[in-house]
Amino acid sequence: MDFGLAGKKAVVLASSKGLGKAVAMELASEGAHVFLNGRNGSDLEQTAEEIRQQCDVDVYYVVGDVSKSEDRSRIISEVNSRFGSADILVTNSGGPPPGAFETLEDEDWGQAYRLLLESTVGIIRGLLPGMKQNKWGRIITITSQAIKQPVNGLILSNAVRASLLGLVKTLSNELGSFNITVNNVMPGYTQTQRLDNLFKVNPGMEQVTGDIPLGRIGQPGEFAAAVAFLASERASYITGVSLAVDGGWIKGI
Repeated sequence: MDFGLAGKKAVVLASSKGLGKAVAMELASEGAHVFLNGRNGSDLEQTAEEIRQQCDVDVYYVVGDVSKSEDRSRIISEVNSRFGSADILVTNSGGPPPGAFETLEDEDWGQAYRLLLESTVGIIRGLLPGMKQNKWGRIITITSQAIKQPVNGLILSNAVRASLLGLVKTLSNELGSFNITVNNVMPGYTQTQRLDNLFKVNPGMEQVTGDIPLGRIGQPGEFAAAVAFLASERASYITGVSLAVDGGWIKGI
């Protein structure tokens, strides 16, 4: 299936490893030029080089923390300088630390807000004008299955990520006339370093496969394929949805 992504310009945040890296590599394999971001320069360079070796596309990157406004401004400036404008934006970030309500301080909540919501709003605001001018765009936010079914011990993620549901749905209504789709993708338990770290903190979580109808942890490439589809021309009539890529873990209808 031709996704119609050849020559498109895609920005993928937090893409030096994990789900972000898998998404960037998937989009590049479909012919999209990619702009990477992360906090570790050596990891970014390694990922960029992997993509260059496997795909005949342009690859750029900028080191930056999306939770910091000055870094977001620099990311936006670099993207506009390299690409002129972005066709596809995939927002992503690390997750806030685990913890129960009474163990968390005001700053923990503030940092979770800056990391998950403020970063998303800021980057979209910076790259949206180019999409509107071109009358074409794909905005995809990577969140978590926790926005539909909270995960014990992850109250920061459960609470703050849920705000992206309202953001995505409202933006999809506002931007439809510009041929810009806005969707949310909710990864379930997927084999990444973050999941390994959560298992170390909460050893009992390793039994989660028993709650997944497909009976296994997901792979980053499976998640990335869903994101690439939503970014494609084939998904031109899909907007305002929250797609779970979770092996059936969410129990609600």
